[in-house]
Amino acid sequence: MSYWSGSYFTWGRPRKSAVQRRADAARAILAATRRGKPMSPIVIEGRTIARTFWGKAWCEHLERYCDFANRLPRGRTYVRNGSVVHLTIGRGRVEALVQGTELYDVEVTIAALPKPRWKKIVGECSGQIDSLVELLQGKLSNGVMKVVTDPKQGLFPPEAQIGMECSCPDHAGMCKHLAAVLYGTGARLDTKPELLFLLRGVDHLELLDGAGTAKPKEARRGEGRRKPIASADLSSVFGIEIDGEDSGKTQ
Repeated sequence: MSYWSGSYFTWGRPRKSAVQRRADAARAILAATRRGKPMSPIVIEGRTIARTFWGKAWCEHLERYCDFANRLPRGRTYVRNGSVVHLTIGRGRVEALVQGTELYDVEVTIAALPKPRWKKIVGECSGQIDSLVELLQGKLSNGVMKVVTDPKQGLFPPEAQIGMECSCPDHAGMCKHLAAVLYGTGARLDTKPELLFLLRGVDHLELLDGAGTAKPKEARRGEGRRKPIASADLSSVFGIEIDGEDSGKTQ
């Protein structure tokens, strides 16, 4: 077998096993924490990467792209093995560290959702989403689900609007480290679905504003103005801690 074939070696260095990568990842997280730089790793329980509506929808959207098909399987293996040691989602950007033969810097950029497209989504969903909890939990009507997951007109980015960079020596359009980060993003949306809207540069609360203006019958029933949901309430729903300033910061 050729030394450079890639089956046992990567660019002249022995390829590390999953066990070795996990050990290296654990050391990288510990070292960063000791330096006062806490990491946000992607931890997958079992083999299922995404379990909620938003996480699954993100992953299923990526898998539609035939150009991604050859690299995505390796990414699934990497993310399941705990190789994504750090991942943050901000406006139009996902930044991550992935443990491979070395620790690699990965960046995925996503173009902002065009305003006319977002306006159309808000209009088509108007009056069909009753609360922020329903929106974030993905408890949506079939009509709303169809709107937000539409491959061309929905919330998720087309392939042409996804930019990818990795510091590894693999010059392929999508290396396995990038694929792992794309799947890791889906896993992160399981616990923080509001980050999808931040990533696309839109305000998810506008979907609720549209619902409020389109349902005067609620006022007739004496329900009045919908009260804002406190962070503590959302924390109890998702079992996570939600910072009131999340919408303006990278996660």
